[in-house]
Amino acid sequence: MTNTTAPQQQRPVLVVGATGKTGGRVADRLQRSGLPVRLASRTSTTHFDWTDRSTWRPALDGAGAVYITYQPDLIVPNAADDLAAFVTAAGDAGIERLVLLSGRGEPEAQACEQIVLNSGIGATVLRCSWFAQNFSEAFLVDGIRGGEVVLPVGSVGEPFLDADDIADAAVEALTGGTGHAGRVYELTGPRLLSFADATAEIAEILGRDIAFVTVPAADYRAAMLAEGMGTEDTDMVMALFGTLFDGRNESVTDGVRAILGREPTDFADVAKRAAMQGVW
Repeated sequence: MTNTTAPQQQRPVLVVGATGKTGGRVADRLQRSGLPVRLASRTSTTHFDWTDRSTWRPALDGAGAVYITYQPDLIVPNAADDLAAFVTAAGDAGIERLVLLSGRGEPEAQACEQIVLNSGIGATVLRCSWFAQNFSEAFLVDGIRGGEVVLPVGSVGEPFLDADDIADAAVEALTGGTGHAGRVYELTGPRLLSFADATAEIAEILGRDIAFVTVPAADYRAAMLAEGMGTEDTDMVMALFGTLFDGRNESVTDGVRAILGREPTDFADVAKRAAMQGVW
């Protein structure tokens, strides 16, 4: 039987996607605060796989709150069905609080947000802009190291967001007062930068030349396929680029300040930290 009588704070926080860029940071903060945490992913002791629903309920049982990151992305067609089934399972397991990592400017993600917010569980949505850490912890790292960043993106501005700010916001929503329930916090960095601007700032910090090259979407797609990426994953990436960088996200918000009471971290500070760690 699931124990739903213990207060939420005494039951573990389930971190779905505990090996990811934000999930790992959320788990680390909770652990350093002395709070019980249950790490869940396809490779964690608590096995969790979005493609295998039989793994969901064992991960949920006994937990009090859940940080949800959906893989591969909320833009994929089956995400809404998965989220609907997951929040039903969470309700049956006695979960009291949900925090969903969502994507800014994605209609499919916003449909998933409503599923979570309408679940009957105290839910908070963190609707996030593009991670600054994509330059230092994801697919742009090799381009920075090699001196050339190539993307199918032009001069559109993006308010790059520090993943550490996301983690701080998630922990506040998971463990803070009940005033976060039902809220959507749209989180961005403090200023707009084009990808060329961001690349130039990293180049200046590193003291070397790094070019930014815009290529047609068809060429970028062909290159990903030539490198061995599957068609489905390639199409998802191209859909994200086509959706997120058409100008709809070319603005900053006060979401970080609203939930954390402080200003968001600047892109240059994220880049300086990464440089000091020797990432590039």
